Amino acid sequence: MLMSLAQWLQTLSPEFGFLRVFQYLTFRALMAALTALLIGLAVGPYAIRRLTALKIGQPVRGYGMETHLTKSGTPTMGGVLVLFSIAFATLLWFDLSNRFVWIVLWVTLGFGAIGWVDDWRKVVRKDPEGMRSREKYMWQSLVGLVAAIYLLFSISESSNWRVMELFVNWVRSGFALDFPPKINLIVPFFKEVSYPLGGIGFVILTYLVIVGASNAVNLTDGLDGLAIMPVVMVGSALGVFAYVTGSSVYARYLLFPHIPGSGELLVFCSAMAGAGLAFLWFNTHPAQVFMGDVGALALGGALGTIAIIVRQEIVFFVMGGIFVVEAISVMAQVSYFKYTKKRYGEGRRVLKMAPLHHHFEKSGWRETQVVVRFWIITMLLCLVGLSTLKLR
Repeated sequence: MLMSLAQWLQTLSPEFGFLRVFQYLTFRALMAALTALLIGLAVGPYAIRRLTALKIGQPVRGYGMETHLTKSGTPTMGGVLVLFSIAFATLLWFDLSNRFVWIVLWVTLGFGAIGWVDDWRKVVRKDPEGMRSREKYMWQSLVGLVAAIYLLFSISESSNWRVMELFVNWVRSGFALDFPPKINLIVPFFKEVSYPLGGIGFVILTYLVIVGASNAVNLTDGLDGLAIMPVVMVGSALGVFAYVTGSSVYARYLLFPHIPGSGELLVFCSAMAGAGLAFLWFNTHPAQVFMGDVGALALGGALGTIAIIVRQEIVFFVMGGIFVVEAISVMAQVSYFKYTKKRYGEGRRVLKMAPLHHHFEKSGWRETQVVVRFWIITMLLCLVGLSTLKLR
């Protein structure tokens, strides 16, 4: 928004030439981070008071950790604060004509709406389960598939106007159109090694990454500050990849596919980092507010969408290793329990409790130990991911 305003003012008079600084992506990214951070810190106390007054408190499941019973009643749905800060800062500083930022905002707010309904049912109807899994996955699938189909043509074609035309031609051809190598699955640490996906394969992969990342972050969000800091770190690392793929010079030098317009995602990633740090101020142990599904689902979906656009799905899998392991721990626990119950008549467990962070709590780790150690692991994984920029 401010970029468009600055460009308009420069056309009126040469006296506004100093506003050319708004054309620099790095400047706008830094300002987006600062804006989101200050908004989050300023609005946070008011938001917590309002959530407390509305009695929007976190219900604790009866079969959960005994040490978490004291958290019952802590305000939840704090993710609204994060999403507001991200949306405001992004709209203020990004190029409004950029299609990639708009689709990431669509996914973020779409998953945020799903999470809001889920949280609302938990706190208003006093139902700890919230939205039922089948209903939640249906809406997640709708948002994820719309984003996947749009990105298939948006990455292939730099013109917004040709996206719908290409989609129609793809359907008429019986889904047999050829797509450029940009949509291939890139293998890190190897020069120019990628696997062709085809249109259908790209849509399936994109859907799995977006929906999977959303649910993985949601499963990770179980301790004070556990999910938000890895989101900040992984999001910031993806912002670096966005900057590289958006630059024809850096992309060519580092052997990355050049995705025109993807660099603008650095503004969104910076806003997410600023908003996340502001939320961490209030979410650090002992938490004054919880993020809730409204924040966790939205942020996970945003990360997955950005990873798809910058063509770094495998690297995202590595950098978000904590999210991946948390999700796998739940799937393994549930699957093994059902299998043993069917075969032996009683369910058995792989872990003391799932997700994985609760297993470590049951093993004697303090909550803060689990959180900080998971942060350290995420930092190391992000460094491994960033190393693929040059080690190819």
